[in-house]
Amino acid sequence: MITEESSQQLTPLAEEQGEPPASAPGGTGLEPTSTRESRWIAWVDVAKAIGLWVVSVLLLLLVPLVAIVPYIIYKVATVGPAVLTPEALTGDKWLIFYSVVGILPTHLITLAFTWFMVTEGGQRSFWKAIGWEWPGRPAKVTLISILVALGLYGLAWGVTTIWGGSKTELDLLIESSMYTRVATALVAVATAPLVEEVIYRGVIYPAVEKVTGTGFAIAVVSLLFAGVHVWQYRNNLGVILVITALSFTLTAARAVSGKVLPSFIIHLVFNGIQSVLIVLSGILDKDVIK
Repeated sequence: MITEESSQQLTPLAEEQGEPPASAPGGTGLEPTSTRESRWIAWVDVAKAIGLWVVSVLLLLLVPLVAIVPYIIYKVATVGPAVLTPEALTGDKWLIFYSVVGILPTHLITLAFTWFMVTEGGQRSFWKAIGWEWPGRPAKVTLISILVALGLYGLAWGVTTIWGGSKTELDLLIESSMYTRVATALVAVATAPLVEEVIYRGVIYPAVEKVTGTGFAIAVVSLLFAGVHVWQYRNNLGVILVITALSFTLTAARAVSGKVLPSFIIHLVFNGIQSVLIVLSGILDKDVIK
């Protein structure tokens, strides 16, 4: 039986349900505005990431040139303007050595610039922001990464052996002297894997992936990485194919694991094997500066 008391209770409930919630100004609600802001921020992050890539390439071109300026000044002062001819410059073993050494400060400057950009001047954790973490058990991740690197190097050896081809610019560079071999090996192990993984898989990949999806992000980042290395390998298509395969593997590892450390380990081991062979071949050939 419905009494008068119960009917008085029903009335206010009906009034509460009958009035819709107030909408945000413009009649669009909060969610679409928030979505648009998120998309805008995501595209800004992509622009920052591509800007970082441009800066890293420019530094790679300019800093080694600055590093050899004191040596060139010294040579001009002691020998004369004849040292400035293209033939003299390309044949100067010490000039080549100093240009390779100049890559070390290039990488350090690039890393410092990246840190400042990612942390916004130290306001947040750098390593956490770029995904520098273990995606699982460290021992298991390390073992799998090493095996992938070994497989990649086996593939590289097979492709370059079957394909053959001319010597690359890197081959000519490291053959110039034993000192240059050691410097090249040092750069390839000490700084290159760290800086390149931070830039390509730590900053660029997550920014692009957020707005384009995984597949497109893997393609873009891999081609950017391979493209930077194409010039020094331009005389050998087989080596270009190898560096492209390495690039796609590193980026795919980042996509699958969600972290940067597996890519870094693969890169480090791959470069490490190559560096050992570079130094050993120089020792066996007794290639030293005379």
